[in-house]
Amino acid sequence: MANKVLMKGNEAIAEAAIRAGCRHYFGYPITPQTEVAAYMAKRMPKVGGTFLQAESEVAAINMVYGVASTGRRVMTSSSSPGISLKQEGISYIAGSDLPCLVVNVQRGGPGLGGIQPSQSDYFQATKGGGHGDYHLIVLAPSSVQEMADMTTLAFELADKYRMPAMLLADGTIGQMMEPVELAEPEEVVFTEKDWAVTGTKMQRKHHIVNSLYLNPEVLEQKNMERFARYAEIEKEEARYESFLMEDAEYCVVAFGIAARVSKNAVVAARKEGIKVGLIRPITLWPFPKEVMAKAADRVKGFVSVELSMGQMIEDVKLSIECRRPVLLCNRTGGMIMSPDEVLNSIRALCGGEAK
Repeated sequence: MANKVLMKGNEAIAEAAIRAGCRHYFGYPITPQTEVAAYMAKRMPKVGGTFLQAESEVAAINMVYGVASTGRRVMTSSSSPGISLKQEGISYIAGSDLPCLVVNVQRGGPGLGGIQPSQSDYFQATKGGGHGDYHLIVLAPSSVQEMADMTTLAFELADKYRMPAMLLADGTIGQMMEPVELAEPEEVVFTEKDWAVTGTKMQRKHHIVNSLYLNPEVLEQKNMERFARYAEIEKEEARYESFLMEDAEYCVVAFGIAARVSKNAVVAARKEGIKVGLIRPITLWPFPKEVMAKAADRVKGFVSVELSMGQMIEDVKLSIECRRPVLLCNRTGGMIMSPDEVLNSIRALCGGEAK
C-alpha cells in the first residue's frame, strides 16, 4: 500500500498527470487553479518535461493542439473565463480527433465574476462550449483523491477514444487539502500512433491533422463517424456513485462539492424517516441517463443540487423524460449551500415543511 500524502486538489491533479506520463503542460495563471501551473513549473523540468506559461489562454490551447497531434500526453488548466478563451482551440482539437486533457477549476461568473467556487460551467463543458457538433468526456471529482484518480482516467479515456477530456472541478475541491494515495509513476514509453504527426523520416506516408473540410459531404460523414463513437462512449463509459438508493423514495442528484454537502443532508433526512438517496454523476458527459431513468421508475421525485442557476437539472429532467417532479436546490456566485438547505429541499419535495 502506497503512503498517503497531504495535498491540495490542484497539486494532486498536477502530480497525477506527471505520473500518468504527461510531459507537456501549457497554461496561464488564473485563480483558483494557479497551483496547477505552479506545481508543473516546479516538477516538469525535473522529469524531463516541458512547462510553458503562454502569453495567453488562446496561445496555450493551440500549443496543446500542436503536441496532441504528435500523440504525446499533454494538458492545460484554467478557470472559467480562461476556459472560455480556449473554446475555439478545444473545438479545433475535437474536430481533429486528438486526445488531450483540459482542467477547469471553476469560479463564479458570468464575466470575471469572482474567485469563489462555482459549478456554472456545466453547460459549457457538457454541451460543447465551442462551435460545431462535438462532445468532451467530462469528469467531475468530489474529493482530492478523485482529482488525482480522474486525472489518470481522463488521459486514458482521451487516448482510447481520440478526443479531448475535461476535468470539471470547482474552486473548493481545487483549494482544499486531503490525504491522497498516488499511483506509481508510469515509465514514459512513447508508442507512435498510426495517425500522429511525428515526421515521416521517409519511411511512411504523410499523416495530416486537420479540422477543415470544404466539401460538405465529407464534413457530414466525419461528424457522423464522430457521433457513432460518442454513442459507444455513452453506452460504455457513464459513471456514477449511488448512495442509499436501495429503498429510496426520493432522490438527490449532485456532483462535486455539492454532492458532499448533499450526503450529509441525505443522512439527516434518513434520521427523520425520509427515505431518500443520492445519485452522484461522476461523468457529466456522458451523463448517467440509464440509472436516472431506472430511479424514476420507483422514486416520487428528485432534487437537483447545484452551484449554479440550474444547469444539470435539464439533464436530470431529460433523463427521466419529466416523469417525476424535479426541484432545484442551488446557490450561485461563489456561495455554497449548507446541508440544512438541501434538507429543506428534500422536505419540500416529500410534502413536508421546511424548518
